[in-house]
Amino acid sequence: EVRSPCCATFNLVRLVKNRGNGSQQLMLANVSKQQVALFSAVPRPHGKSLAHRSELKQAKRIVVKLGSAVVTRDECGLALGRLASIVEQVAMLQNQGREMMIVTSGAVAFGKQRLRHEILLSQSVRQALHSGQNQLKEMVIPVLEARACAAAGQSGLMALYETMFTQYSTCTAQILVTNLDFHDEQKRRNLNSTLHELLRMNIVPIINTNDAVVPPPVPNSDLQGVNVISIKDNDSLAARLAVEMKADLLIALSDVEGLYDRPPGTDDAKLIDIFYPGDQQSITYGTKSRVGIGGMEAKVKAALWALQGGTSVVIANGTHPKVTGHVITDIVEGKKVGTFFSEVKPAGPTVEQQTEMARHAGRALASLDPEQRGEIICSLADLLTEKKDEILSANKRDMELATTSGRLSQPLIDRLSLSSAKLNSLAIGLRQLAVSSRDSVGRVLRRTKVANNLELEQITVPIGVLLVIFESRPDCLPQVSALAIASGNALLLKGGKEASNTNRILHQLTQEALSSHGVTDAIQLVSTREEVEDLCRLDKLIDLIIPRGSSQLVRDIQRAAKGIPVLGHSEGICHIYVDNEASIDKAIDIVRDSKCDYPAACNAMETLLIHRDLLRTPIFDQIIDMLRTEHVKIHAGPRFASYLTFSPSEVKSLRTEYGDLECCIEVVDSMQDAVDHIHKYGSSHTDVIVTENEETAEQFLQQVDSACVFWNSSSRFADGYRFGLGAEVGISTARIHARGPVGLEGLLTTKWVLRGAGHTVADFSEQGSMKYLHENIPVPQKGFS
Repeated sequence: EVRSPCCATFNLVRLVKNRGNGSQQLMLANVSKQQVALFSAVPRPHGKSLAHRSELKQAKRIVVKLGSAVVTRDECGLALGRLASIVEQVAMLQNQGREMMIVTSGAVAFGKQRLRHEILLSQSVRQALHSGQNQLKEMVIPVLEARACAAAGQSGLMALYETMFTQYSTCTAQILVTNLDFHDEQKRRNLNSTLHELLRMNIVPIINTNDAVVPPPVPNSDLQGVNVISIKDNDSLAARLAVEMKADLLIALSDVEGLYDRPPGTDDAKLIDIFYPGDQQSITYGTKSRVGIGGMEAKVKAALWALQGGTSVVIANGTHPKVTGHVITDIVEGKKVGTFFSEVKPAGPTVEQQTEMARHAGRALASLDPEQRGEIICSLADLLTEKKDEILSANKRDMELATTSGRLSQPLIDRLSLSSAKLNSLAIGLRQLAVSSRDSVGRVLRRTKVANNLELEQITVPIGVLLVIFESRPDCLPQVSALAIASGNALLLKGGKEASNTNRILHQLTQEALSSHGVTDAIQLVSTREEVEDLCRLDKLIDLIIPRGSSQLVRDIQRAAKGIPVLGHSEGICHIYVDNEASIDKAIDIVRDSKCDYPAACNAMETLLIHRDLLRTPIFDQIIDMLRTEHVKIHAGPRFASYLTFSPSEVKSLRTEYGDLECCIEVVDSMQDAVDHIHKYGSSHTDVIVTENEETAEQFLQQVDSACVFWNSSSRFADGYRFGLGAEVGISTARIHARGPVGLEGLLTTKWVLRGAGHTVADFSEQGSMKYLHENIPVPQKGFS
């Protein structure tokens, strides 16, 4: 089917109108007055590029370069939907108060499509008149000259941009340039003045080389076929323009994820996250794209030239269907997208290098004897007590900074605090773990005799590389490190900034313990500016993510994880149900301990369920008096509030994790009613029944579908150390892999080992000479519990 570019333009205009109004309203609603004020300020002094991705949020003047592979579709015609998405992002940033400029390819592609249509139409009319029939003969389209295509396509391309930007109340202007406009001083000043005036009037300049008058491309290179187009390389133009206009950021979009150390698609090709001047010798360039004449080498040269001129540069993929709709805004938000060019080389390794180091050392750790791994853990336990004063001194600095800043809530400050008692408990737990871990890695779970001389074993092995992200709690670091050592896993740790001093010394002590067996790098502390969302994208390097912190942190990580399993609980909404046959003393002690011992913990009680028969009885009055004495703020559930003339503030939600001296009280009619309430509003973490009726308790224990279910005991027992695991990486409410407090066994997976004597599957076919036996062989127990 032959379609006119005009038809394509009309269809796109209609498409953009349909989606544009709603998108525009949503977009403008998200632009706060603070954002507009921020980017309406005087531009930052130019001359030095931004050093880190996180600083890209400060970029006010931005050049977006659209390569030919981004603008065109299948090497012929324009990628209309892709362009609409890019326009939407540019318009959003423009409406935030930033100054946006676009350097675009596409005129040749648009013109070629148009001229091909005209040639086909002309030939079909002539052939019909000549033959007297409507039947068309095979038509041959001549090779089209690029400058003629550009002349025919430039107006259509600009009309397309203008129509799309209009949907976002954004005005555009076209500027065509040649090399002379930069080399001739008068023309350069004129160009500079025009662009500044357009930006001052909040207009988006759309710049392109004037391909109608440029010299022809190299012969026999690009225009050798009807469906192959040649677009003049705009990389150098974008770099020149960015430096000339003192832009803060140049975003160069192409058809690859960024810069690789060797041609993409080849074995072991790695995407370079940050590229520094002087690293060119480490790059092996491939052939250029069939569309465009620049190639990656030209992009790198242009990027380095712009960087030297004070403009930061990111090269990224503008064609990926899953990310095109937010690639530009992601870059400006500082997310790890594409390759970022920086002049500031960090002193330490990148997070990717840290992960590779951890993986390599982790394999050596897994190969150590169980006794050797136990020695490392015991050494770490000894260091926690020997270096107690240094640890507490570092923790004191973190506490003072957290208190002075006022940014942390009281529950987080409580989690940040360390004490001699906490360090002693940590050391005891680590020594306990060292003993129980001796038969962990390589433990045989199952042995089967498949056939004569053919035996199968299922054995435990490390998962690989773990990423543990934790907030505030520095005591998490030695716990998780010891579990990783015991299970032979490599470990990447990302702690909160609020505990940076404490985390640093604890990690140093961990590496000191690891050094005794030459596996220092197996546990790495991420201290760079890496955002959590960026770490969650390292799906080729990390095997499991374990978040330890607030429910919001866990949810954010679960959303951000790209193909990496996440082990954690969404919330710790724990219930205590006080039955009508409960002991007064037990109920008071259990409720007090569950709520008041450590209210910031995820296993603290958040909702107290009271049997209806206990209302206005001594047990109820004593529980209320105890909570008031402990300064616990009470929120009334809907049913509880209905029983009271003057009730506490009614709870906003029965699914609330307070993490503080607050709780909800609700009334239920029976044990079954309590179970139903827990299933509806709980988080499957830890739930408790207080009763003297054994039958009622057993029904509760069997029916409640939570990771931990207790009878007549505090919810605070839900902990790896208290369960005898030595330590835990967290509590999981998931229903696969590991559930409840996750200790050593939760960090192991399995592999199958088959030992044969030349067996083949054909031996066991109907015509074969062998038969399957599948006999279980006893597995010797080595005291593992």
